[in-house]
Amino acid sequence: MRNTKPFRELVSQSPSKYALVVAAAKRGRAIMDGAPPLVETRASKPVTIALDEIARHGLIIEVPPAGNK
Repeated sequence: MRNTKPFRELVSQSPSKYALVVAAAKRGRAIMDGAPPLVETRASKPVTIALDEIARHGLIIEVPPAGNK
């Protein structure tokens, strides 16, 4: 049984699908590199933990203004 929200619900609370995927991937990499999870979860895979953090509002997605690189 999966505890995270469906992807569609996660997309509705983020600026875009792309921003959600990039944020989850970056946070998953940080967790793999040793960063502690921000929320309690039964998940063991880093990207799933990151998606749990986003779903529980432990991780906020910010998109920089257009034109900044």
